[in-house]
Amino acid sequence: MTTPLEVQGLGYELPGKGTGEMRRGRFLVHDVSFTVGAGETLVLLGRSGSGKTTTLKLINRLLEPSAGEVRIAGARARDLAATRLRRRIGYVIQEVGLFPHFTVARNVGLVPRLEGWEPRRIAERVRELLAVVGLDPDTFALRYPHQLSGGQRQRVGVARALAADPPLLLLDEPFGALDPITRVELQREFQALKQRLGQAMVFVTHDVREGLMLATRIGLMQQGGLVFLGTPQEFRQSDHPESKAFMAAA
Repeated sequence: MTTPLEVQGLGYELPGKGTGEMRRGRFLVHDVSFTVGAGETLVLLGRSGSGKTTTLKLINRLLEPSAGEVRIAGARARDLAATRLRRRIGYVIQEVGLFPHFTVARNVGLVPRLEGWEPRRIAERVRELLAVVGLDPDTFALRYPHQLSGGQRQRVGVARALAADPPLLLLDEPFGALDPITRVELQREFQALKQRLGQAMVFVTHDVREGLMLATRIGLMQQGGLVFLGTPQEFRQSDHPESKAFMAAA
C-alpha cells in the first residue's frame, strides 16, 4: 500500500541579499524527515517561528523546498503541476478561506467541480460531508459564509478539504481563532471524525493539550528542525528540554 506522505531531508532557505556568499540566507526548515500513513495524524508541535507552518507550505508547494523531497501517495511533489498537487491535498487553515460570494454547497463542491465531477455526484458528496461535519444539509447548504458562526465556518472548511477524498489532509492551527468552548467541542468532534475517515493528516498547533488529544504521533519542532518524533506517551516521557517545557506548560 502506498504511503500517503513521505518527507525526506526537507529544507527551506530564506534567500539572502547581495551576491556570492552574501546571498546565503538562513534555513527556516532544515533536514526534516517523517512519513504519515493512512489513518495516522502527525501533530507538528512547536513554538511560534519553529518552522511548523513553513513545513506545511513546503509539502503543498506554496513554498518550493531548497533541499529534500516530498512524495504524495508515491508521486514526487516536484514532478506534479502545483495546482494538480494541491487538488490531491486537503488544506484547512485558521482563517478558513471560504469564498464569501459562494454558498456553503458551492464552497464544499469547489474541488470536485474543478476535477470535472458530474453535478449529481457533487451534490451527493456535499450533502454527505455536511452531515459528517455536523451541519444539516437542508439547513446550511444554501447559506453564505457570513450567515455562519466561526465554528460552523470551520466545519465547512473541513468538509471542503475532504470533498475530493484526498489521501492527505493538512491542517494549520484550524481551531486557533475560535473561542475556548467551541474549540474544545471541535477538537472532540475532529477526534471522532478522523477515526472514521482514514485520511493521513498533518496537524499544526502550538497547543500541547490539543496535540496530545489528537495525535497518533507528535513531531516537535524547534528552530526549524524536528527534535522529537514519537507517540503522545513517548512525548510525555521525553527527556528533551523542549518536550519538558511543553509538558510543564500543559
